[in-house]
Amino acid sequence: MNTSFTIDSGSDLPEAVLPSLRQSLFPAGPDTISGDVPPAGDFPSVPLDLVGLADPRGEDGGESLLFGYRISHGGLQGDLARACRFIASGPPTRVMACANPHSLIVARGDAAFSRALRDADLLIPDGSGILLAARVLDLPITDRVAGFEFFQGLTGRLAAAGGARYFFLGSSVQVLDLITERLRREHPGITVCGTLSPPFKSEFSRAENDEMIASIQKARPDVLWVGMTAPKQEKWVQQNRGRLEVPLVAAVGAVFDFYAGTKQRPSVFWRRLGLEWLPRLLREPRRLWERNLRSTPLFLLWILREKAKVLRAAAR
Repeated sequence: MNTSFTIDSGSDLPEAVLPSLRQSLFPAGPDTISGDVPPAGDFPSVPLDLVGLADPRGEDGGESLLFGYRISHGGLQGDLARACRFIASGPPTRVMACANPHSLIVARGDAAFSRALRDADLLIPDGSGILLAARVLDLPITDRVAGFEFFQGLTGRLAAAGGARYFFLGSSVQVLDLITERLRREHPGITVCGTLSPPFKSEFSRAENDEMIASIQKARPDVLWVGMTAPKQEKWVQQNRGRLEVPLVAAVGAVFDFYAGTKQRPSVFWRRLGLEWLPRLLREPRRLWERNLRSTPLFLLWILREKAKVLRAAAR
């Protein structure tokens, strides 16, 4: 198996991180978790059973049902708060995934991918098309939460709260090394306890999969970041989440390349216009043409059909 794997065995284990994390993030219960993280020690620690961690995906989770998928409408800060709850509460594994027009279109023809998205504990609206659908269908999803912004925001919160252990699964050895180097420079409180570049193939053998899972279990991360592109990454997480023993697993795809600097994310100008996809399409037309020129029209048609269905039901 052609992989690259490293473990920092000298770092603190997750148990050493959790008291500081709880103390910083839960000063007065779950409803207060927003904005900047208060400095550690400013508030007394709150027992876990008092902050509603038993089921972080309850009715107060801030989700809207769009085409059968429970998509978060909590915005970046709300999504980061939920992710912090998952990490503080520990296993069983919670899963974060990204929803965008292309992923929902692909999922219509891929039952395993659809199930993986439906079973995600936190499905963020990573795509301007999701916001468009929400406006047309009168859903309260108003803020796009890009996977890169989620990664940056969560890393900042965890670093400020005393640190955490990260494992990166996916991409190339070069990209993983660049991620590790940048994190150590920008967030020394974040320990990269393991990285693994799996074989570039559509499916892994049982032996390869067992080796990957054993490596993750040995490293004992607080967060497992998976960057193997969709839908492969979401289906892999879904198939193996019961064996991972990681508080939070996040499938984030291109975030690996953006953070490593091997691919440039479009500027704020394009993101504010909701056109982040356009510069990416121009740079990588062969890889992204189907995503933008096929999936987008189908998604728009899906929105119109759903709106017509709603209007017909209201007229009865």
